Amino acid sequence: MIGTAEKPSGAYAPDAAPVLQVSNLTVSVNTEAGLKSLIRNISFSLNPGETLAIAGESGSGKSITSLAIMGLLPPPVVRVTEGQICLNETDLLTLPETRMRDIRGNRIAMIFQEPMTSLNPVMTIGAQLSEAIMAHDPIGRREAHTRSLEALTAVRMSQPEKRMSQFPHELSGGMRQRVMIAMALALRPDVLIADEPTTALDVTVQREVLELLRDLQRDLGTAMILITHDMGVVAEMADRVIVMQSGQMVEEGNVKQLFHAPKEDYTKALLASVPRMGDGSGAQEGGKAGASIAEIRNLKVRFDVRGGIFGRVTHRVHAVENVNFDIHAGETFALVGESGCGKSTIAKALAGLLPYTGQIRIAGSEIHSLTRAEAKAIRRDVQMIFQDPMASLDPRMRVGDLVAEPLVIHKIGTAAERSERVAMLFDRVGLSAAQMERYPHEFSGGQRQRICIARALALQPKLIIADESVSALDVSVQAKVLELMRELTEEMGVAYLFISHDMAVVENISDRVAVMYLGQIVEMGCRAQVFGNPQHAYTRRLIEAVPVPDPTYERPAGLRLAGDIPSPMRRLEDTPKLAKLVDIGEGHLVAMPD
Repeated sequence: MIGTAEKPSGAYAPDAAPVLQVSNLTVSVNTEAGLKSLIRNISFSLNPGETLAIAGESGSGKSITSLAIMGLLPPPVVRVTEGQICLNETDLLTLPETRMRDIRGNRIAMIFQEPMTSLNPVMTIGAQLSEAIMAHDPIGRREAHTRSLEALTAVRMSQPEKRMSQFPHELSGGMRQRVMIAMALALRPDVLIADEPTTALDVTVQREVLELLRDLQRDLGTAMILITHDMGVVAEMADRVIVMQSGQMVEEGNVKQLFHAPKEDYTKALLASVPRMGDGSGAQEGGKAGASIAEIRNLKVRFDVRGGIFGRVTHRVHAVENVNFDIHAGETFALVGESGCGKSTIAKALAGLLPYTGQIRIAGSEIHSLTRAEAKAIRRDVQMIFQDPMASLDPRMRVGDLVAEPLVIHKIGTAAERSERVAMLFDRVGLSAAQMERYPHEFSGGQRQRICIARALALQPKLIIADESVSALDVSVQAKVLELMRELTEEMGVAYLFISHDMAVVENISDRVAVMYLGQIVEMGCRAQVFGNPQHAYTRRLIEAVPVPDPTYERPAGLRLAGDIPSPMRRLEDTPKLAKLVDIGEGHLVAMPD
């Protein structure tokens, strides 16, 4: 049991008095021209045990609304200029900061999107949990430690005693998110705000976290505000939904009503943009018969781990083991799997950014044996699009110069010719030539990703590696970027190595798919084969974990992994073996050496 306070538990009670009431909320920011509203006239109520989803694209005002409720807006630049936020009978906007500190965590708790930025990197997990509990409950460290351990056990953390003494960097993303959930629910708050709690997680980890939140909410009776742009998550988790656009509420209603009979055009467009399993409208049957662009044979990538006072190599991380596949001209070849399976390691090796053993041939040339000049030339054929476009673009350079930079490095064309080509590329990715003079921070996330695509196209490559290139984008922006990538394949014959953990997106864009588990490919075939008739238990587990954007869908009992996933790190003398997934009944898989 999490916490000790006696609070009622149970399911959503629609006729109960609201635990939270937001009325005519307006939040404004100070600008040189005066106050500018960020959200306007937001009103809603939240009942005990209810899950209210706030959905919409980035910039719609979802997170601003949650920060206003928590009293975390940065004064005096951003502040509430109108409205009320009542927790039971108390208007939170009238309370001094000392009172709000007591309410945060105790009465209203929040789970943020990126747990690594929310956890203190120099404190152990146990110390952070105990600190949060003691800040609101006058108990000793021993009792706080016991309750922290109970909280980790309640969120189904593997080996909770061991995790108490570990630091955040020693845990996986899913484990860190479980710590945040344990911390948020340790004092059994009346209201839990979950701001994009699963966006950065793999589909299987996302499934486990969503099920955990649902179970804990049922047991504790906590009301929850779920902020997300993933309409599949909304369909599975929410009782009611608010759709926001440009700081305003455009639609509100029961989740079934909103999904099956949306009233507003914006809501209809948002739902139409959601990739759905079984659609596959953007993909063709089987692989394409173009010439081979990339050939990977017996690829291995291993990293030494040193230890002891002399820093000797004691272990090796077998990140990639015996991987084989080809990519053909005009083909979209997808690599899927959970974080740590080796997808991005393969991408970096293919781009010449990591040492490896085995063979990688690009357009017939083995990149291992190339001279520096030959390697520079071959890099024109392979370009990358990374997950975070803001981290890929120099903030001090104008975006036109950023797109032209590869042309300058490879000494292609005159200044006038380069400018003309950049303008053409901007037009091709849906941006205007006038925007070439702007800086990266002046664009939205979707626009920045379009700039990265334009930069990747500047050298007319034969292969583009798209590493989680759309996972952080809103569904409507994601749909536009994917459509652009499809058009470029048809027009220019560009091949893609598309890396993702989003099975619905992969099923909609790929020609062929390879499923990776612990550094090895466990299944590979055309889209119809892998998604229509998956042969490996791990592939079935990935597919069954995908959120379905239909609130009437009844999910069958899926395959769940029992125990911890084996580590890819082995002693020097150990022979690497693939961990075999064995079905032990009741929907559970156990990973064990083959």
